[in-house]
Amino acid sequence: MQIKLPIGVSFTVVERTSSTMDLARCYDGSAGFPHWILAKVQDQARGRRGRLWIGNKESFAATLIMKPKCTPLIASQYSFVAACALFRSLGKYVDVTQLAQKWPNDVLLNGGKVAGILLESSGTGHSVDRLSIGVGVNLGSAPKNVKKANFVPVGLSDVIGKSIRPEEFLENLAYNFNLSEQNFKKYGFVKICEEWTGQACRLGEVITAHTGKEEYQGQFEGIDANGNLVLLTSSGKRVIPSADVCF
Repeated sequence: MQIKLPIGVSFTVVERTSSTMDLARCYDGSAGFPHWILAKVQDQARGRRGRLWIGNKESFAATLIMKPKCTPLIASQYSFVAACALFRSLGKYVDVTQLAQKWPNDVLLNGGKVAGILLESSGTGHSVDRLSIGVGVNLGSAPKNVKKANFVPVGLSDVIGKSIRPEEFLENLAYNFNLSEQNFKKYGFVKICEEWTGQACRLGEVITAHTGKEEYQGQFEGIDANGNLVLLTSSGKRVIPSADVCF
């Protein structure tokens, strides 16, 4: 299948790898930036905090490598840029009312986890020189034997009754990421924040955030100008930069 991406965006397709994020670390830039790496099979895929990401042969596994030359804050906000693009890409196949954003980096389908995003960056001083955005999507059936998951995995093909080829999804995602990034560069994080919040799951409802050291429960008010989780707890407003959310 011939893959068509936006002008100036290059890509590589590999049959098998440990992780597309591992390949991203080794990418020498010879094909330019931004550059997508799509793998048909990953053996050691990972999610946030080093957790194992379980996929199957029908899964979408790709990493976008960029040279943003930006601050660490702006680099972190690319997680929401990617999330908005991912939401729109999945919305091509299902009714968007079936989809929801879960802070900080997951997309839910009918309440189950269908996709996740992972960011890794490197640089010097206050500049991020290279940013890798890993995206995993359960395009086929939901992966089996997933233990201790806060949200049960959901497979796109289980919902729509057909399989989407990873190459097709890459075209879709790369196009929508390009649109999201243009929006981000033109208007700043405020527009991305508005779009993401309009798609957020459990907005205005009580959720629980686990930071690893503490647990906070409160009304989910949204995200702030930096992308932090904002909770209204019994002891006042809490701004949480990193946590696992459950409800």
